[in-house]
Amino acid sequence: MRIIILSLLLAGCLSACNTSRPLTNLNDHNIEYLVGQNKTLDDVRVSILQAGQVLGWEMQQVKPNLIRGTLVLRAHTAVVDIPYNLESYSILYVDSVNLDYDGTNIHRSYPRWVNNLKAKIDEFIVTK
Repeated sequence: MRIIILSLLLAGCLSACNTSRPLTNLNDHNIEYLVGQNKTLDDVRVSILQAGQVLGWEMQQVKPNLIRGTLVLRAHTAVVDIPYNLESYSILYVDSVNLDYDGTNIHRSYPRWVNNLKAKIDEFIVTK
């Protein structure tokens, strides 16, 4: 009985130490309900740029309707592309440093960073 309990505790500890999560892109996040009729494409662009900057992302307009965001935290770097229009935007993985991306999984913090960016962009679209 003691071996079973110790085995379960060890399995729980090892699973808690897992530092990777599946990488999923945010594709075509609908913002039509946030934009309304009085917003322009430039309002969406400015909202994305400002939201990223507030969270510490370096945001750069790459071409019309495409922003590249780079987040550097300590020894970790994440790079995303954010294509956008008046109906939706996406946050797409481009590259990373020290996030252990293996083609499927990435460091457990990356999804949180992307989710925080999405929430802040939505907030800025509504308030700007």
